[in-house]
Amino acid sequence: MTDRLIKPVGRGFLFLDSHPAGCAQLVRDLTGQVEARTTDSRPVALIVGSSSGYGLAATVAGLARYGINGVGVSFEKAPTHRRTATAGWYRTAETAAYAAERGSEFHFVNADAFADTTKADVLDLIAERFGGVDYLIYSVAAPRRVDPRTDTTYQSVIKAIGQPARTKSLAFEDGEPVLQEVAIEVATDEEVAETVQVMGGEDWIRWVDALEERKLLKDGFSTVALTYIGSELTGPIYRQGSIGAAKAHLEKTAETLRERDGVQARTSVNGAAVTQASSAIPGIGLYVSVLHKVLGDKLQTPMQQSISLWDQLTGAKPLDLDEDGRIRLDRWELDPAVQAAVKEQWDSATVDNIGEVADAAWFYSEVRRLYGFDVPGVDYDRETKVDMEWPT
Repeated sequence: MTDRLIKPVGRGFLFLDSHPAGCAQLVRDLTGQVEARTTDSRPVALIVGSSSGYGLAATVAGLARYGINGVGVSFEKAPTHRRTATAGWYRTAETAAYAAERGSEFHFVNADAFADTTKADVLDLIAERFGGVDYLIYSVAAPRRVDPRTDTTYQSVIKAIGQPARTKSLAFEDGEPVLQEVAIEVATDEEVAETVQVMGGEDWIRWVDALEERKLLKDGFSTVALTYIGSELTGPIYRQGSIGAAKAHLEKTAETLRERDGVQARTSVNGAAVTQASSAIPGIGLYVSVLHKVLGDKLQTPMQQSISLWDQLTGAKPLDLDEDGRIRLDRWELDPAVQAAVKEQWDSATVDNIGEVADAAWFYSEVRRLYGFDVPGVDYDRETKVDMEWPT
């Protein structure tokens, strides 16, 4: 039976099933946010991490705005007799349908992006269909990585560096917001090193190496890896923590790549957003909820930022770089007036007023939308088709 009635069942911010129709409508809603541009040619893009978060937004923005051709790589689970597919599986199916409607030749590969076999298969496809790539966008968020050359498994951690940290954090019990205080342990040197191996720039540079070795870099080739800096409120757990060490390595990798002839490499500092990766980090949910309370509709979505990124990569607009050569898409978030207002709300948050000082209901709905729930226009009382093939 392929039609089922899907309801959101899970714990915290993790849901066991995703809603296929909701995921499809979410992609359609994203495409409606993009104004197409007339271009003489279709750029070829390789997007690693194309099924969720900023990677999905970059894929949809590229398709809708510039009609890109190319390949998207992600690692998603197929439906089983007990569970639906992952949300990224259904989002990818709808993105592929949209690409076909737009006349783009865009292929989707479901495989471990860290594996050399995946790189070989993807590059074979690029060589056969396009002869090379203009852009590589790297947007990978994973809890672990197996190095295919050593068979070593690295595990990332979310921990502090130097000294323990504590942070306010948002949780939900029976759908109601709860303010917690979470203790953050100190990472060992080995844990920091493993986190860098998972989330740093080593795999990004291997993708560029593989393309270069196969002579698949087109003239003017540009690559960008997505990163985050964030507020001083989240600094101890993020930028100054184990994840921050990985992001620093990613940014150093961009500098290394820029030393090569024929390679333009940057990191793109994106603003805060509700993603499956960010919702798992203590404190981030509360921070984004307060940020939305302060900014409302002025909080820039991943799609708005991805449109800006593509405009800058294609030269439609000049690069907005900081003193370290990073593309800055987060200036709206780190505006001093915005941060002052966020800090005031953050400091005043208590167990009793959390529903007032933070936009907790919005955040919880956004998390549900990641799995295809709470999407306007979807009838959740109707059965929906669960079994879908990966797009080929």
